Amino acid sequence: MSDLNASSPAPPRRGNGTRYLFMALLGLVVGVVASVMIMNALDARKDKYPEAVMHVMAAHMHALKDSVTQNRCAATDVIPNLQAIRTMSNDIEPAFKDMRDDEKFGKYASDLRAAVDASLATPPLNCPGVQAAAAKLGEACENCHKYVHQ
Repeated sequence: MSDLNASSPAPPRRGNGTRYLFMALLGLVVGVVASVMIMNALDARKDKYPEAVMHVMAAHMHALKDSVTQNRCAATDVIPNLQAIRTMSNDIEPAFKDMRDDEKFGKYASDLRAAVDASLATPPLNCPGVQAAAAKLGEACENCHKYVHQ
């Protein structure tokens, strides 16, 4: 009987490589999830107001340009976008708190409001007029953006 026990081979020994690989992959997944959670937490602290003001104004500027492209340049199509741009232009200084007291920044915001007010005082009635008004507003926006991003 002792011969039977001696002749049976020992069970093969499994390596630890698969365990190490599994733990490394698990650590990688946990690290990625933790990184995403941290990035979302940091992003949640960011003030979204300035970005939102700019996005809404840009959307209405694009709507003006789309009106020209679609040949829908009646005052009833254009004035609502101009009014929305004017309303949002009142929020420029409050949205950018760190630049609120900057004289040049205030002047550029005021120039935009003046351009919108001029367009609202004599609304464009045809597509070339809408293009001209959009160009003036775009120039006012661009001047401010150049100053802010310099």
